Amino acid sequence: MQPSAQPEILSPRVKRAKGLFDDENLDILAHILDDVIRIPGTSIRFGLDGLIGLIPGFGDVLGGLASCVIVFAAWARGVPYVTVTRMVANIGIEVLFGAIPIVGDMFDIAWRANRRNYALLVGSLEEPRKHTLRSWLFLLGLCVVLFFLMLIPMLVVAWIANTLFHQVFGVNVHFRTWF
Repeated sequence: MQPSAQPEILSPRVKRAKGLFDDENLDILAHILDDVIRIPGTSIRFGLDGLIGLIPGFGDVLGGLASCVIVFAAWARGVPYVTVTRMVANIGIEVLFGAIPIVGDMFDIAWRANRRNYALLVGSLEEPRKHTLRSWLFLLGLCVVLFFLMLIPMLVVAWIANTLFHQVFGVNVHFRTWF
């Protein structure tokens, strides 16, 4: 009697890494960095990334460098570049907000960039199109937010300049004539 099972054929993109960059090691790294310690009596978890983030300046940079291991593994395993860019953005958001004293450390514990990045890595290897689209949408939203964050100070400076010109010279500056 012939066996009826056919061998599973995996595409090269889904191959699992050997050694340092395999799923188990990266999952352990994300666990250690983001949620290895639980505060007793609560569901709040944090990891070494949150602890070393308490060191002003240096801690957030060191945590960001440790987080880059997962991003490098994703790149080495063939994750689409847009997803790798999203992973770098997750780390950048974590490091940027983590640099704010106290509030940044709480954000760092809540954001869990390493867990997010590990989920992106695994998901993009299993369903690349779904995660690529989500990564594009995330990056588009991030660009819109950054645009408005740059636009708001420019509008405030223009308003202050208009007020000063009006107070000092008695002239209203109309911004419509500038364009």
